[in-house]
Amino acid sequence: MLIDSFQRKHTYLRISLTDNCNLRCFYCMPAADYTFMPSAQLMQPNEIEALAKIFVQQGVTKIRLTGGEPLVRKDAPQIIALLSALPVTLTITTNGIRVHAFMDVFKAAGITSVNISLDTLQKEKFQQLTRRDEYERVKANIDLLLQHNFKVKVNAVVVKGVNDNELLDFVAWTQHIPIDVRFIEFMPFEGNQWKSDKLVTWAQMLETISKTYSITPIDCDVHDTSKQYRVENFAGTFAVISTMSAPFCEGCNRIRLTADGKMKNCLFAAEETDLLTPLRNQQDVLPFIQQNIVSKHKALGGQFSTQYNLIDANSLHNRSMIAIGG
Repeated sequence: MLIDSFQRKHTYLRISLTDNCNLRCFYCMPAADYTFMPSAQLMQPNEIEALAKIFVQQGVTKIRLTGGEPLVRKDAPQIIALLSALPVTLTITTNGIRVHAFMDVFKAAGITSVNISLDTLQKEKFQQLTRRDEYERVKANIDLLLQHNFKVKVNAVVVKGVNDNELLDFVAWTQHIPIDVRFIEFMPFEGNQWKSDKLVTWAQMLETISKTYSITPIDCDVHDTSKQYRVENFAGTFAVISTMSAPFCEGCNRIRLTADGKMKNCLFAAEETDLLTPLRNQQDVLPFIQQNIVSKHKALGGQFSTQYNLIDANSLHNRSMIAIGG
């Protein structure tokens, strides 16, 4: 087992397949010209499989594929097939644009749950936020997943003055549609222009929603990152991922592997451990993994606290979200 100094067992691995994406969301990708990693710098399918096997041997039971947008990789079907052979629950987070082309791939791999990133239910605003006209395609692919009995979670990053006026619209969407909408507090990363006055907190979201709906909490697992709720007689649910105002670090069981093979023990960790180089040099990778886990901070990568109004985003040491993996 991969156990850190705070006795947290790590059983959940998130693997980024690429830092490339077919959208240009401001909170994820820096506003300046961004240079994507060259192909040779990325983990190749056999390398992803080899590293994943090591993590599985150490107790990992769930793997999530992320990006960038993981489905823009030409060899994504091959990677999905390789990982599906491992004794893990395999899931994926995608922006939904290419889902229709992967339905058979998902089914063959035994994937039953798909997370879709969607920050607005307004077509015009979608184009403003993503700089792409793909709203109808994303909505159609969510419907397609539901028709094929996939569990669908919709991730929406909530930013004050941008889409916080759509909270009720998202909750209303769950009345007849069996989806789980997850509102995510806006988090600081390199180049995403984060400021505390753009943050809409968990408490503020609940206050807004509870003025219209009578909501009931849903019991959560110790490892859950979201605080879940339901409205009586609604087909779906909603949740809040309260990273900034009420973090869930105490029960964290997550490990991240960037597309270029760097291991991060926290989304906000400044430190990374290169696993790809020793793998390519035919070294034993396990000691590098173990040392990374042991060095994990108690909370939030050791970079800031829940006093979010005191955070200077420019002083944080981290990559952009797109370079880390969602």
